[in-house]
Amino acid sequence: MLDTMPRLIPRKALFSNPERAMATVSRDGSRIAFLAPLDGVMNIWVAPVGDLAAARPVTRDTTRGIEFYVWCYAPNYILYIQDTDGDENWHLYAVNIENCELRDLTPFDGVHARLEALSPKFENEALVGINDRDPRLHDIYRIDILTGASRCIQRNDLDAAGFVADHDFRVRFALVAPPSGGTDMLERTESGSWELVMQVGPEDDLTTYPLGFDASCNILYMADSRKRDTSALTQIDLVSGEELELATDSRADAADYIIHPNTRRVQAVGFEYDRLQWQTLDESISEDLNRIRNAADGDFHITSRSLDDRIWLIEYENDQNPNLFYIYDRVRGELSYLFSNRPQLEEFGLSPMKTATVAARDGLDLIVYYTLPMQRSSAEPPPAVLLVHGGPWGRDSWGYEPHHQLLSNRGYAVISVNFRGSTGFGKEFVNAGNREWGGKMHDDLLDVVEWAITCGIADRDRIAIMGGSYGGYATLVGMTFTPEVFACGVDIVGPSSLNTLLESVPPYWEPMIAMFQTRVGDNSSDEGRLFLESRSPISRADSIVRPLLIGQGANDPRVKQAESDQIVNAMTEHGIPVTYALYPDEGHGFGRPENSLSFMAVTEAFLAKHLGGRFEPIGSDFDGSSITIVAGADQIPNLDESS
Repeated sequence: MLDTMPRLIPRKALFSNPERAMATVSRDGSRIAFLAPLDGVMNIWVAPVGDLAAARPVTRDTTRGIEFYVWCYAPNYILYIQDTDGDENWHLYAVNIENCELRDLTPFDGVHARLEALSPKFENEALVGINDRDPRLHDIYRIDILTGASRCIQRNDLDAAGFVADHDFRVRFALVAPPSGGTDMLERTESGSWELVMQVGPEDDLTTYPLGFDASCNILYMADSRKRDTSALTQIDLVSGEELELATDSRADAADYIIHPNTRRVQAVGFEYDRLQWQTLDESISEDLNRIRNAADGDFHITSRSLDDRIWLIEYENDQNPNLFYIYDRVRGELSYLFSNRPQLEEFGLSPMKTATVAARDGLDLIVYYTLPMQRSSAEPPPAVLLVHGGPWGRDSWGYEPHHQLLSNRGYAVISVNFRGSTGFGKEFVNAGNREWGGKMHDDLLDVVEWAITCGIADRDRIAIMGGSYGGYATLVGMTFTPEVFACGVDIVGPSSLNTLLESVPPYWEPMIAMFQTRVGDNSSDEGRLFLESRSPISRADSIVRPLLIGQGANDPRVKQAESDQIVNAMTEHGIPVTYALYPDEGHGFGRPENSLSFMAVTEAFLAKHLGGRFEPIGSDFDGSSITIVAGADQIPNLDESS
């Protein structure tokens, strides 16, 4: 009976701002920083180590909130990035944590800045890539953090997608994408010219790339799949030319690294197949890792270490708990609990995330994560939501995931699959997705749906498909290519036409266009455009027969608003109902928690109407949101009752 179901977890407990997040220790080990709300907006807070109650905000952002920051080597300074309304024109800011003085280090309109390097040898400076001269290309600037003074040290005359600098702030390598695809790695000679030293073919370009230098600036670390399937950690001695393989796993790519704060030597490598596993390279930290591994449940990451290597910040990920942060005193060998990022969830029972390996129709193994309702209203299979990750060159992972928890709490099975083209499983797996958007990549989703039905995890007649970015595209493919499979769909910033998607990439992605043409399709030829059209949901919009909800940010630089507009218009022309939520202050996804809450409120009600699960009334969850229901408001239960 329904009254045996667990109580509803409030949306705000899952999708509002976390209480605290992203904790790191300062370089001198005296303070910690973290993100936390200030007047409802995420800002940077700083506290002395051992005195969390003394934390105070050092920034006062009032709009989108801060998502990323890093401690400088300069005492008392933190760097962070911020854009405007999701446009991804990132500015780099420096804040003095003593007096909260703020400086925009890249004060240029319409410019995309990216932090390239920091070094203890130049503690008051940073290397920053800025595309102010040419929107397609980033030149490298050396910027004084204290004054904002800058000078260009590397003009990008190579059409390089990126550069690699060492700890002496020398730009050593350029990464150039040739027209044939892949990456050419060029080394700068003493005369200032560039010499080709490594060619990475298209089959390896997502799994082979430089990671950075050790402190001597003579050892270059690489993730490298050129002589193997999965990406290994390798090192190249730039003096002798000797290359060594340091760590590899036959099933998974090198995914995470523990690096000594002074020597910059890699001490351990994380490989993630279904769960994160660490290979230790430096036995001097084996005992430390064992203590950390045994201190709390879940998979752990070391977020930062003090320069004297005494204080480590540890983050634990667990499927049934929000993320937990601990301080590790390496001298004492003691771990101390710091905080949970969402302590309000501790009063609710969260559902475990299970793992499975499912064979696709051609035998390819797919890693699946699924979460079942904690209690069911009947013995029948529950309704389900297939949650498709974005990228597609990304992956799903085990751990706490808010969509899994919210939807399973509402009575749905939630299924996430690492379909071909996902990263982390070797180059053969990722290359199996080449030009398979809407093809074998979609077949993988259908095969997992069939597996879930056969196992009793999902009710065949009550399965939704939902996702963002590539996951939004997959939703539109599900609605148009296989219109009878899914009971409904939720598309968030998904492209509807692969031709217009590739025609409108941000200018600073143009040096990588050969990669998109290899992996998605070639829009430069008539034949290629016909192929891309055949894989585009817009070409089959009149096939849609099931309810569709679309969410879009008006400032999205990757998947333009036109992608959602055009399929909504096509559906409207054919008399097919669609619900369309547009956010004028968002980009590629929803950065403001008020907007995330409002869209999840609409999504809950939409899924309840078409799958039969529970939902929390919209209530006040539109407050502060910019949501505009462009079409189909009548398709959302209780929408007119929201305040």
